[in-house]
Amino acid sequence: MNRRIRGSGGLKPSPPVYRAASLGWVLVAVLMAGGCSGAGDQPAAGGATAPPTTTTPPTTAPATSEPSGSATTARPPAPVRYRFPVTGCQARYGTSHHDYPATDMFTARGCTFVAPVDGRVDEVARTDNWTPASDRGADRGGRSVSLVGVDGVRYYGSHLEAVAPGVAPGVRVRAGQPLGRIGNSGSARVTAVHLHFGISWPTRPGIWWVRRGMVPPARYLDSWRARGDLSPVRAVQAARAEAGREVPECQAGC
Repeated sequence: MNRRIRGSGGLKPSPPVYRAASLGWVLVAVLMAGGCSGAGDQPAAGGATAPPTTTTPPTTAPATSEPSGSATTARPPAPVRYRFPVTGCQARYGTSHHDYPATDMFTARGCTFVAPVDGRVDEVARTDNWTPASDRGADRGGRSVSLVGVDGVRYYGSHLEAVAPGVAPGVRVRAGQPLGRIGNSGSARVTAVHLHFGISWPTRPGIWWVRRGMVPPARYLDSWRARGDLSPVRAVQAARAEAGREVPECQAGC
């Protein structure tokens, strides 16, 4: 604890008989005043005192990797948090899917499909245009929502009974935010109620054969259901590199 030692200017001269002792006390007072004066270093946090510097501070700022004029220090990006995409009921799903990589998550009707990660809504289909007669690939998902996460990955859920109010292309959403209610629209009209869940890289609108799924989701769903944060980013990057271009040709169910 720093204490300011007052000077000895106000002391009365000592009698001659005590001159030697008086001079000794004066010398001690002078040394203490010099060692604890206000001009010394201030204590560091936690009570430790920083050692005195013996070098002259530079007159110019040291070179850094920050752009000129930057007032803040670059921080590492916050970790991405994931959520299991079904809430309100149990979900069953397999480790494989017919024809292309995706997962069918079987649930009760009306369970909630939620955003698996923070992101931006990509494409929305509120109308079910599928018919067995045409069986167009673009219509098989029925009512659906896709979003591009802050991790750069696109997530897609289809066969919805309804899309949540306010969900529209460009809208920002948070992980766990409701996107719709699960049903059996589209080609699921002839199957059990389920959510078709796909993981892919972003493309321009309308590229449904990429959007429906390019990476098997099961291992990521397992992690998220256990409150883990296993990320599909590397797997999606590898699949994109293997495809060779953003919009490869449709290979199945075209």
